[in-house]
Amino acid sequence: QVQLVESGGGLVQAGGSLRLSCAASGSILSIGAMAWYCQAPGKQRELVASISSGGNTYYHDSVKGRFTISRDNARNTVYPQMNSLKPEDTAVYYCYAPSKNIWGLGTQVTVSS
Repeated sequence: QVQLVESGGGLVQAGGSLRLSCAASGSILSIGAMAWYCQAPGKQRELVASISSGGNTYYHDSVKGRFTISRDNARNTVYPQMNSLKPEDTAVYYCYAPSKNIWGLGTQVTVSS
């Protein structure tokens, strides 16, 4: 059973940056596409960004131009680089492996104004 562990969350001021990580216990090449979701208090979990095994990416309109998702298959890790953070980015961020329907436990990102 593959496990996903997120890290890198924290408190940052508006305009700042964070780099999250999602480390998989198994090969992400075998997993295929990887995705990041966020869930703010009182809201549904929503897709932020995803990356295919071939490196094709998708971004939610709200993060285009600010977030960049990448993957290191040798390290079995996926990285969303989050720049120009806004208070509305405050949420718990979850890593997800669609082909396995496996979620990480999440990491809190809080952006202060």
